[in-house]
Amino acid sequence: MDIAFIMDPLESVDSQHETTTALMAECNNRGHEVYFLGEHDLYVRANKVLARMWHVTVPRGLGLQAYWEEVVRSWRAQAPRTIPLEELDAIFMRKDPPLNVETVGHLQIVRDRVFVINDPIGMVKASSKLYTLNFPDVIPETHVSRDPKRLRQVVEEFGGDMILKPYAGHGGHGVIKVSTRDEENLDSLLHYYVDDRRPYHERNSVIVQEFLSAARAGDKRILLLNGEVLGAMRRIPKHGEIRANIHVGAACKPYEVTDVDRQLIAILKPRLLADGLYFVGIDVIEDKLIEINVISPGGIPRINALTGQRLEGPVIDFVEARARTLIAEQVVAGS
Repeated sequence: MDIAFIMDPLESVDSQHETTTALMAECNNRGHEVYFLGEHDLYVRANKVLARMWHVTVPRGLGLQAYWEEVVRSWRAQAPRTIPLEELDAIFMRKDPPLNVETVGHLQIVRDRVFVINDPIGMVKASSKLYTLNFPDVIPETHVSRDPKRLRQVVEEFGGDMILKPYAGHGGHGVIKVSTRDEENLDSLLHYYVDDRRPYHERNSVIVQEFLSAARAGDKRILLLNGEVLGAMRRIPKHGEIRANIHVGAACKPYEVTDVDRQLIAILKPRLLADGLYFVGIDVIEDKLIEINVISPGGIPRINALTGQRLEGPVIDFVEARARTLIAEQVVAGS
């Protein structure tokens, strides 16, 4: 099969810990033709969506570090090829957030002929932090506004610690804990995050959310494939930190998914599958859903290291099966 990965620049990838690396290596080791491209490489000519992309299939059986060195060497040594997207069998969207609307526009044209994971329209829906409001019974109390006075009232009425975070942020950037007990800083923080120097319609929307005390002990990153548990780990914040994101120093620990987790997942599954969100990462604190990651969910290499699993295998099994089904449907339709 011909499988393309839309992703960040190759030289910026952490080959040992990046899920994309593991997925690409697995495709390579199965004998698939692997291609790399960036969002800016997509374009339209004569009513067809094309892309310039690099063929990065290299020798099989290499370790991740050696594999990635070969991929980067191969990329640097060749000129890009121009390939219509509809000639591919599958496309992985692995670009870090935020989601580019132009990229979605290109991908949605071919989604009936090429298996795209995740579905471009589904990614648009779920890339909004408000997507979790589809599951109001399993999320912390949540408020969104661009009015600092309204947000201040929310914090006062709640009466306890709350999480403040930018609506458009990701990866834990800008996530802080606020409380009316910190009177000297609360108003300043609210005004700063909203940026109320600007006209109301140009201000930043801000999320204020119930703080879960269990967050101090970390969260759970659970990877889902086709609505079922693929793998999981616990992320423990470093001392003095409430954020459990790996890039801010959180530690990874093994985690066994519980019946409570599975009950939460059962609530999410119908909506995720209806929106074509087959490979996702959910962040959970106790029994509450905190975030759904659909654009480039990560965690496979770290979970593999903790458990001895090879989670990239089932993901590629799934993509192969879906791509074959799509090919068969097109054959039937054309007969």
